[in-house]
Formats: sequence, structure tokens, C-alpha cells
Amino acid sequence: MSVKQISVFLENRPGCLHEMTKALAEANIDLRGLSLAETSDFGIVRLIVDDVAGTAVTLRDAGFVASLTDVLAVEVPNVPGGLNKVLEVLDGAGINVEYMYAILGNKKSDTAYMIFRVSDNAKASSALSGSGVKIMGAEELSAL
Repeated sequence: MSVKQISVFLENRPGCLHEMTKALAEANIDLRGLSLAETSDFGIVRLIVDDVAGTAVTLRDAGFVASLTDVLAVEVPNVPGGLNKVLEVLDGAGINVEYMYAILGNKKSDTAYMIFRVSDNAKASSALSGSGVKIMGAEELSAL
């Protein structure tokens, strides 16, 4: 089970990130997760949102270039070593983690949530589920 991530390519200049978030705010898009990576010329913003289709249209209409990627949303025990357990399962299954980042969750929960971009979503999902790690769908993320 995977969720859709939106990657937005931004020019690395003052105000560009603000322009993007302003367009999303005006369209009433709820950000559930965000990661920003940059180079000297451009940045890549990775978003988990409540409305993937609406966000894609909003970004396109605002002049941004975006793409969709399937990623895994994983519950991680919010205890020392919780992330290590998840990574141990992926490593044991021969899955490469290309990148990952944390997303928002319920402040009162003892669970953290991470987005994983891996080399093989199906194999990773099977390995994680088989080890008792919960993979979340888009509906479950929206309920956080």
C-alpha cells in the first residue's frame, strides 16, 4: 500500500517557496508532510497533502512543475530504537532507502510517522507488514 507524494521543482531564489505555499493556502490545501532539499539552482519540495489531485491542479495553474511519486507511509514506534527496527526490516529484505522524512501525526500518540522512498515499494511493504510494521494508506493519513 502506498500513498502519493507530490514533488515540486522550485527555482532557488527568495520568495519562491512562499509563492508555492501561498497558492496552496489559497486553495485550502492541508499539508500533512513536507521535505525540502536544495541545490545551488533549484529545490525539490516533497509534499504529502490531503487532496493530491487538487494540489496538482493548483500547482500547475500557479506555474509550478510537479510530479507524483508512490511512497510508503509507515508507523514508527515513538521510542528509542523505533526507527532502527523499521530500517532493520528493510535492510534484511535488501531494500534501499532512497530518502525519508517525518510527517505530522497526533501529538498525543506514542507513534511517529515517516515517509519512505524505497527501491521496491511492494517488496518493502511485504517485508514491513510481515514484521508487524503498519503501512498506512491515504485515508489513514488524512485521519491523523
